Amino acid sequence: MLNALAIVLEEPGRLSLDRLPLTSPAPDDVIVDTMWSGISTGTERLLFNGRMPTFPGMGYPLVPGYESVGVVALAGTNTRIREGDVVFVPGASCFGDVRGLFGGAASRLVTKASRVVTVPPALGEKAILLALAATAYHARVDARERGGDLIIGHGVLGRLLARLSLLDGGVPPTVWEKNPIRAQGGHGYRVLAPDDDPRRDYKTIYDVSGDPAILDQLIQRLAPGGEIVLAGFYESSLQFSFPPAFMREARLRVAAEWREPDLVATKRLVEEGRLSLDGLITHRQSAAEAASAYPTAFNDPSCLKMVLDWSGCS
Repeated sequence: MLNALAIVLEEPGRLSLDRLPLTSPAPDDVIVDTMWSGISTGTERLLFNGRMPTFPGMGYPLVPGYESVGVVALAGTNTRIREGDVVFVPGASCFGDVRGLFGGAASRLVTKASRVVTVPPALGEKAILLALAATAYHARVDARERGGDLIIGHGVLGRLLARLSLLDGGVPPTVWEKNPIRAQGGHGYRVLAPDDDPRRDYKTIYDVSGDPAILDQLIQRLAPGGEIVLAGFYESSLQFSFPPAFMREARLRVAAEWREPDLVATKRLVEEGRLSLDGLITHRQSAAEAASAYPTAFNDPSCLKMVLDWSGCS
């Protein structure tokens, strides 16, 4: 029987590394031996802390992870993927009674071939960032204005939004960041504390902070008819004072998760050398050390992205 070592969130605050049976592959499936997986400091933090709002598929125990890269060990007869291909895997649901939410943090994965995307082997561990890059791309794809954006938060997603904004040319974006450690590393754009920014005329503001109490502050910074894009994930209800929003005729847009065309477009930008993924992975640990890696990823402000190395876990 197929099996894999997987990170299992047994309940909020408690994880383990367990060997789980895997679903047998169908003709349109692939088996992927994982090389690296990333830890999300947004949704996975909420899952770990037990603060994730209820939605379909939610429940414990679960295997987290939607940022995995590995080598195809077996390709089904109804697939175009070849054995030996390096692929990005946005999660899997192949663990029987243990929920795959999102199911990528395991040494081996079984998933539909249509869900994986081949990546250049030279990209290495940086390929795990494709999910966040596609999320940033998706948030911007319907933007009503280009250039001169305000971005709230200088984590990985905020940095990718800034890098994509720079591709448009024109006025570089501004990024707000309160933590001085996180404020470092901006190239080609300004990173400011909110109180140091005098502007009140932003046409587009992207919020990736996940702060449900931030809307009133952002509305005050909008130009008339400006748009706030909610690109983070919020654990509680958002609310705002209506009169300032009315005076500015403010627009709110929710950017949901990325779609396949976003991932394809983002991958092309990376392969063409237009979108850099450099400098975003700051921490690495063996998957066997997951019990310490997850708290580091969630609580250390110097940790932009934690990557788990599965090479010693088969």
